[in-house]
Amino acid sequence: MKTKTIRIGSRESRLAVIQSRIVMDLISKYHPEIRTELVTMKTTGDIILDRTLDKVGGKGLFVKELDRALLEGEIDLSVHSLKDMPMEVPEDLPLLAFSRREDPSDVMVFPAGCEKPDLSKPAGSSSMRRNLQLSVLYPGWETKSVRGNVITRLSKLDDGQYGALILAGAGLARLDLSQRIGLRFTPDQMIPAAGQGILAVQGRKGEDYSFLDCINDRKAEIEARAERAFVRFLDGGCSSPVGAFAQTENGQIHIRGLYYEESGLWRTGEIRGPETQGEELAVKLAEGLREGGMASVQHSGKQGGR
Repeated sequence: MKTKTIRIGSRESRLAVIQSRIVMDLISKYHPEIRTELVTMKTTGDIILDRTLDKVGGKGLFVKELDRALLEGEIDLSVHSLKDMPMEVPEDLPLLAFSRREDPSDVMVFPAGCEKPDLSKPAGSSSMRRNLQLSVLYPGWETKSVRGNVITRLSKLDDGQYGALILAGAGLARLDLSQRIGLRFTPDQMIPAAGQGILAVQGRKGEDYSFLDCINDRKAEIEARAERAFVRFLDGGCSSPVGAFAQTENGQIHIRGLYYEESGLWRTGEIRGPETQGEELAVKLAEGLREGGMASVQHSGKQGGR
């Protein structure tokens, strides 16, 4: 049997490499005729750490180097955290597979040795979506931007720079750091980012990627496409605090959404229906929230100290 080599592109961070190896291991397990090779690179988003993403160009900063490598044939696939992917992807670089979903929730991490957050120090969060929702749960608690990989952020927390961190539970789980989680937010408390907990595999249009059948999880794909449809309808980029979370069960889908207005008002709402209509339902929810309907809860606009 002739061995085929597939080069998989990844950001250099420990978490990104772990996530890419999840995909590589599945390909090796189900397609032993394929040899996988990891190609890492530093992205602009990994280099610029002194400013928030909305000030330097958005989520696209985490993918543009990998996109270029794909287009120029330096790699055959790239693996991303779906929540870090722009809502619009190049037509010639489609998303090919969505992994089984890891923990989708946002979590709070306390300083080492503590059993609760230190509210006298700011909460570390670079996400306006998280800050808005945290301001309802902890009125008056200041938030402060924190950039860098997860290990760097934890070091800053334990050095006393922050009273807690708000992070994605999936990243901590994949780094084998779930023991650091002090509090896990329910989706009713904090609606996650679209695609949170899902890995996306991206490749070139028109090529044979049938071997990715071992990666794609149909449940995750339905949820991901609904969540991204919600955000896309509202034109929510990285600087827009839009959130969306879909859950499928027994052929039905339950979608929660968060919509933000420049005036500072923001609304949350939900919708249910057949999973086959997930994207249409997501757009209906987004439209309803934008118009102030859909049985939404309206909040007025402090951003948790930002």
